[in-house]
Amino acid sequence: MTEPRSTHGTALAVATTVFFMWGLLTSLNDVLIPHFQTVFALNYTISLLVQSAFFGAYFVMSVPAGRLVGRVGYQRGMAIGLVVSGLGALLFWPAAAAPSYPLFLCALFVLASGITTLQVAANPYVGLLGPERLASSRLNLAQAMNSLGATLGPKLGGVLIFSAAALGAAELAQLPPAEALAYQHEQARALQMPYLVLALVLFGLAVFLFRIRLAGTSDTGAAAAQRRPRLGVLLQHRGLLLAVLGIFIYVGTEVAIGSLLINYLALPEVAGLSHADGATYVTYYWGTAMVGRFVGFALLRTLDAGRVLGAAGLAAAALVLLSVVAGGEIALWAIVAVGLFNSVMFPTIFSLGIRGMGAATSSASSLLVMAIVGGALFPLAQGAIADTVGLRWSFLLPACGYLYIVFYGFIGSRGHARVDDAQA
Repeated sequence: MTEPRSTHGTALAVATTVFFMWGLLTSLNDVLIPHFQTVFALNYTISLLVQSAFFGAYFVMSVPAGRLVGRVGYQRGMAIGLVVSGLGALLFWPAAAAPSYPLFLCALFVLASGITTLQVAANPYVGLLGPERLASSRLNLAQAMNSLGATLGPKLGGVLIFSAAALGAAELAQLPPAEALAYQHEQARALQMPYLVLALVLFGLAVFLFRIRLAGTSDTGAAAAQRRPRLGVLLQHRGLLLAVLGIFIYVGTEVAIGSLLINYLALPEVAGLSHADGATYVTYYWGTAMVGRFVGFALLRTLDAGRVLGAAGLAAAALVLLSVVAGGEIALWAIVAVGLFNSVMFPTIFSLGIRGMGAATSSASSLLVMAIVGGALFPLAQGAIADTVGLRWSFLLPACGYLYIVFYGFIGSRGHARVDDAQA
């Protein structure tokens, strides 16, 4: 029996709260990277292991998360993901007490393992809360809340983590060893309270999800696990495979830009900003994505999703290139504006990827979430390029990535075959 629309509205509100939290947690990495660079005297490549540890969890944990969600359902899957993320946030306390960069990376892996489960459960769940033709629109609305969390994360992190008396790597190297060690411990401990509070919030949300009943979750669980399709069946569908590659490249480009944006804006030829001031512009970068997703929610109710996606990719590539060649104020605002066009990419690629998958939706979702590992590899590659030829020119890598989004939107997303229950 079809459930009342108001019930679906409540379920969508709960799901979007989950989207908000993982957006905030993910964008805090953009503040952690320059912070760790200073505290542990790291180069670009090593500091970007933050993103490798975080987004590597998507590759390792997405298939187990898909199996878990298939057994327990979307609602309990989201609740378990919140608990695991809370445990990862708690691990920041001993990592900061040490302090130990490898322990921080382990904590980030655990935190991201929980977010992986949230992604596998929440994305297809939102897609199921209404007509399939409006799935891209609904997912853009939910992702707008993800972007709100991502917008607040860098600003919040900049206020709570960056000290007004923070030293640069060169200044830290000039301190006597004992003073440098004391400073390292002090700056590392600045992470303890913010992540303890985040852990408590995550646990609170998990308890709430365990205690209520959401619309559209009654048909998930053991029966869904029994219908799980073979991987070979999924890999025969060109549309899904192209979407997986699209998620891999899109997440990689978006995360690479966000990860290095504070350092990029610190370049004298760009803006010469301090890390604390640069964090404000990271907020703008994610904030424009939030605005764009609200716009995308409206546009995708009437316009073709593939064409909107292709146009957004073309605009993003042009803005990155403009920023690299222009410098100064133009470079600053051009790179920030990329966030506006990033906005529709993930939810649109995701909804196009699971379109017509039927009983295979949960398994297809696992493959798409696994592709988020692009966020682990692209920043690392860009960091290596930055260490070799310079940070400014390394931004040509994400510019090239957006060109694939143009291809997928205009060409690759067409003619998506359906998976029937017999195949699944």
